Amino acid sequence: MQANGYFQTPPVVKNLIIINVLFFMAETLLPRETGNLIVEKLGLFFWQSDYFRPYQLITYMFLHGSIGHLFMNMFALWMFGRSLEYDLGPKRFLIYYMVTGIGAALIQLGVNWIEISSLHHSIMTDGGTQQDIIRLGQMINGVTIGASGAVFGILLAFGMLHPNVGIFIFLIPIPVKAKYFVIGYGVLELLSGVVGTSPGIAHFAHVGGMLWGYLLLRYWKKRGLYY
Repeated sequence: MQANGYFQTPPVVKNLIIINVLFFMAETLLPRETGNLIVEKLGLFFWQSDYFRPYQLITYMFLHGSIGHLFMNMFALWMFGRSLEYDLGPKRFLIYYMVTGIGAALIQLGVNWIEISSLHHSIMTDGGTQQDIIRLGQMINGVTIGASGAVFGILLAFGMLHPNVGIFIFLIPIPVKAKYFVIGYGVLELLSGVVGTSPGIAHFAHVGGMLWGYLLLRYWKKRGLYY
């Protein structure tokens, strides 16, 4: 990041934050029915759901479930995204953001498909309980929202492009190098997704954003588009 612009917010990061805030305001300040309709139309649903639309692969990342959810994602976007926009340039940074966000959605849908298929097979084979049938419906019609997939892609990129920059983590008195922070966070999210801790959090979407970010950066580096 340019030293004289450390506290400046480059245009893509600034506009992404503004768009996310505007969508959240629409969700929360408009009548509840309208806010629910926004989530129903723009949130990401499983492809077997009647609510699914292909464009949701993009729109879901601009919605958030709470002010805390929005703040954490936007703070991380501002904190790490500024550096990456200077590193990659505005156009390539926006491409990276969108690819990791869409990639995270695809990974999440893939994981959902595995879980839904397994549960459906169990119900068809053994009959299943009423709770299993209800859970199947909830899984098919559950909605995913948030910029977390793209934000985790940004964290991955920051760790790759600035591996030795120190990051201060809450309750840890010394800075942790970005590369170790990213690796640790990625492993934690993967384990959380596998074990099933923190229900309601799309851990595999987070991992998916990092995976797609890694692949895209490797591709760009191979083509000599960044160093």
